Amino acid sequence: MEGYALRTYSNEKKIKKRETFKRMINLGLVGICLVLEVTVFFYHWWTYFRMNLVEDLQNLWSRGMFAEVGFYTVVLFFFSATYGSIRLGYQRNAEIVFSQVLSTLLANIVIYLQLSLMARRLFGLAVFILMMLQQTVLVLVYINIANMIYKHLFPPRKLLLIHGDRPIDEICSKFERRKDKYVITKSIHVNEGFRVLCNKITEAYESDECNAVVLGDISAENRGPLLKFCYGRSIRVYLMPKITDVILSGAEELHVFDSPMLLTREYSLTMEQRFCKRLIDIVCSLILLVAASPFMLITAIAIKVYDGGPVLYKQVRCTMNQREFNILKFRSMRTDAEKDGVARLAQKNDSRITPVGKVIRKCRIDELPQLFNILKGDMSFIGPRPERPEIIAQYLEVMPEFVFRMKVKAGLAGFAQVYGKYNTNPYDKLKLDLTYIENYSTWLDLKLMMLTLKVLFWPDSTEGVEAEQITALKESMRNEEK
Repeated sequence: MEGYALRTYSNEKKIKKRETFKRMINLGLVGICLVLEVTVFFYHWWTYFRMNLVEDLQNLWSRGMFAEVGFYTVVLFFFSATYGSIRLGYQRNAEIVFSQVLSTLLANIVIYLQLSLMARRLFGLAVFILMMLQQTVLVLVYINIANMIYKHLFPPRKLLLIHGDRPIDEICSKFERRKDKYVITKSIHVNEGFRVLCNKITEAYESDECNAVVLGDISAENRGPLLKFCYGRSIRVYLMPKITDVILSGAEELHVFDSPMLLTREYSLTMEQRFCKRLIDIVCSLILLVAASPFMLITAIAIKVYDGGPVLYKQVRCTMNQREFNILKFRSMRTDAEKDGVARLAQKNDSRITPVGKVIRKCRIDELPQLFNILKGDMSFIGPRPERPEIIAQYLEVMPEFVFRMKVKAGLAGFAQVYGKYNTNPYDKLKLDLTYIENYSTWLDLKLMMLTLKVLFWPDSTEGVEAEQITALKESMRNEEK
């Protein structure tokens, strides 16, 4: 027993040192990128911006310089943290570059507006465009170098997969997409038994064949003892949560008795949260309708000119409590796209999508008319995407829990759209939507609204489903919750 305690303590100490070193390297590499970008801003501040402020502000240049550079640093860091570009080693290289360029662009827009207010006139855009180009080149070069350093220091984590009866192809394909971060080196069926599994986990961990465990589609009965075993030996575990796990993630801790207790409420949002959410919806939809009106007009003309068909597409969808409403979208498919009356999801290279439709779907312009749905109150900016009644019926046949996502109002964008893809399977989308519902806050809504900007320009999120993927769940997913 004493030897086991010493080994566990040694493992914990080694892991803690490694993770601390990893975090320091991450922060250091990200910090250098931010410093380089701020340096570019400082150069333009010194050579141009401060010289073009009003006369009474020029005399404050020494103190103003520190305040302005500090403000720019905070704004740039805020957007970088929001869009995940500071998570070096967690996102793909291209996604980190894109996130940081987007963060820089938004930070520059904020500083442009702020400096224009200080100067009491609009600054010339030429210098800001030059600064943005310089920072973009810097980010492209530096992030690639930083990622190479990070990958050299921290190779992919070697995983031991413990799985059930379902084919492991799907879960392996998920990890396969991130070969830079994870490699499944070994897989074991849970039916081998608890003792055999414990021995194999220990052997793989001590021989450095694996340094983490993935618990896949195994029952809660089998999962519990394995999780405790790994936790007791400080072995990292990646868990594929079940719906009950997601529900409990938003539970409130109560300390009424002398033992911990979790509370899951019968309603999702409080009165105050509903009021704030509706206020944000009204204000933002009005602002966006005004700002987007030129794009909406151009889109309407392009659709009408192409085939002379209707500009808008109306379709019955379901919102909170399965209440039906007519959703509005710019038409992106042929007028006879569903002439057979069968509801189906858009597929990759779908022949029903018109050339104009391909463009507006790629840029998500087809969704803009839903601002009227939001203003009316049928939808919210953030929430689970509304589905068609007939598709909901198909989902409910194999996944009764699908009804849980309709505890809140449907949304223009949501957790599943930000962190998933169009072709993410329905069960995973449900878990993402429930994560949003159970962890709701006004700040989470605002954060997801900002992250939606990134989704608009990131191609993964607009891909269609594979041709073989049916609308409802596959039969093999029936036992997911057991």
